[in-house]
Amino acid sequence: MAKTVRSISKGGDKKELKVNSILITQPRPDTDKSPYFDLAKKYNLQLEFHPFIRVEGLSGKDFRKQRVDINEFSAIVFTSRNAVDHFFRICEELKVKVSQDMKYFCITEAVALYLQKFILYRKRKVFYSADGSYDGLIEVINKHKNNERFIVPTSDSGKNEVRDFLARHNATFAEATFFRTVSNDIAPVMNSVYDMIVFFSPFSVHTLFEHDPKFQQNGTIIGAFGPTTSKAVEEAGLRLDVKAPAPNAPSMVSALDHYLQEVLK
Repeated sequence: MAKTVRSISKGGDKKELKVNSILITQPRPDTDKSPYFDLAKKYNLQLEFHPFIRVEGLSGKDFRKQRVDINEFSAIVFTSRNAVDHFFRICEELKVKVSQDMKYFCITEAVALYLQKFILYRKRKVFYSADGSYDGLIEVINKHKNNERFIVPTSDSGKNEVRDFLARHNATFAEATFFRTVSNDIAPVMNSVYDMIVFFSPFSVHTLFEHDPKFQQNGTIIGAFGPTTSKAVEEAGLRLDVKAPAPNAPSMVSALDHYLQEVLK
């Protein structure tokens, strides 16, 4: 049964919204114990998972063309697990031994802990944003910007706030691409209509408009995870209804839970 939620008004006209189906623009979780499925059961939701983007790693040969010597740097900034995976993949492929003195600056504690797959975590200098935001990450970097040489993995998917901060403060850094983000075919899922679409990266928003340049939100509820994703949603002219992380909602699932609780009152 669909859930009728609080009405919204625009231009004096009221429209009842219903939440029955949600499109999650990420791969389906590997386990049925995912909190997404608990959420679906709680609110009797139909969830569709389909990643709007995929990551393609650069080959060692292509990385060399950038003429970036990893051993020239004393610190690296990671804003995703993908960046961690592909950094160490390139190091292994090129037989680069990362210095034990390398400092790691991470966007979240989860990304920082993910480093345990590749380094002796307790014996390395690892820093991360206290609140998982770019502002928090920049605050940590700011304490070290004059003493380190930073390597900053960049992406073709949009603005890099860390790079811009380091440039403004005349810090020593270099950009390097370890992987690229490319659009997936989303036609199979966009042939259906969803009550809500949830985005997790700016590039996913771009993929939507690549598929349908004339996309109209109408009554579709939009959710976004992360400040850059939220910004991309709003810059695309869409109404952002569910935003995470937030003080009372550190994850997208908790943000959706809070939203549904509120509108179903």
